[in-house]
Amino acid sequence: MSAEQRKKIIILMINMFIAIGSFGIIIPILPAYLASINQGGTAAGLMIAIFAGAQLIFSPIAGKWTDEFGRRKMIIYGLVGLTLSMFIFYAVNSIWLLYASRIIGGIGAALLIPAIFAYVADITTFDQRAKGNSLVSAAMSLGIVIGPGIGGFLADFGLKFPFLISALVSLSAVVFSIFVLKESETPQVAQTTEAKNESMVRKIALSVKMPYFIPLIITLVMSFGLMAYESVVGLYLDNQFNSSPKDIAVMVTATGIVSVIVQLFVVDRIVRRFGEINVLNIFISVAAIGFLLSLFASSYLIFFLISLIIFLSTSILRPVLNTLISKMAGNEQGFAMGMNNAYMSIGNVLGPTLAGMMYDVHITYPFMLGLFLLIITLMITMAWQKRSLHSKALS
Repeated sequence: MSAEQRKKIIILMINMFIAIGSFGIIIPILPAYLASINQGGTAAGLMIAIFAGAQLIFSPIAGKWTDEFGRRKMIIYGLVGLTLSMFIFYAVNSIWLLYASRIIGGIGAALLIPAIFAYVADITTFDQRAKGNSLVSAAMSLGIVIGPGIGGFLADFGLKFPFLISALVSLSAVVFSIFVLKESETPQVAQTTEAKNESMVRKIALSVKMPYFIPLIITLVMSFGLMAYESVVGLYLDNQFNSSPKDIAVMVTATGIVSVIVQLFVVDRIVRRFGEINVLNIFISVAAIGFLLSLFASSYLIFFLISLIIFLSTSILRPVLNTLISKMAGNEQGFAMGMNNAYMSIGNVLGPTLAGMMYDVHITYPFMLGLFLLIITLMITMAWQKRSLHSKALS
């Protein structure tokens, strides 16, 4: 990459780090906070599902706006939505108002995420895109590393104090973007009139015809399974091993460090060596093995080590899927990234909702659900690979 490309990528990474770090602050506190307002697994699942639902509804619109009005505006508006959500989360205790704050945050994320990845596509070449996406994904993981560590420390000053700090950190990302972030300066290629004017349902129907439809399905099913795990893992640690917010913070921070290292130094190399499809096969299998082992964890330490395996896999799978879809999207980067976010959000809505309800029945059921869905994801990936090879052989 050129010096100018690196500068822009670094600005995007800082932006993403601040935005995600502000949310990461509340992760280790959330189980104890929900317990303090007499809420359990269902509420924990809905916190994530409602956020993802708002993302789902607005992602196709956001993808269109990203292409029409520019990446910079959507990034700033998205950060404003996330900041407002954090301030509401700090100011109220009503579960219904907390759910409302998650809607606002979901809209913000829908504006932010496709715009950032479309920005990366604008400023990188075809061959550089995996590296660019992995760097931005690493910034996301670094935010998750730093945020929970800070949140676990801040919990000593009160359960709600980390929420205030989270809101202020998110606000700093808005100010940073307004003064530092510039437009990508790459001429935007308009989407087709059909893609612009259709409703969300019609956009999703249109995506069925796209060459990257199967990777979108893989994203959906994998997100369903992984979010079923992530939405209740804090509650599980609290219930099963009497883990404190600091214990949860240590685990999330350690898994985040693994994610950062992998995304900075491993993803690009293994993709170049093995290709996206083979990498998907390998690490979906590794994640599934991790889910299976988690059912037999007998201590916090063992569960910790198993979680490292699962998060290592997801830190590779997510940027690889983003890159695969981006490469197959051609000039419709905004639409493709919007659809990617929409399909991921469908999984993120269904997974936590079902996992939260299943957790309240039996605390191991969400992990069984995640294992089952990762096996389905692997089957879809292998069938798609086989079909692609067969098509190439006939051509």
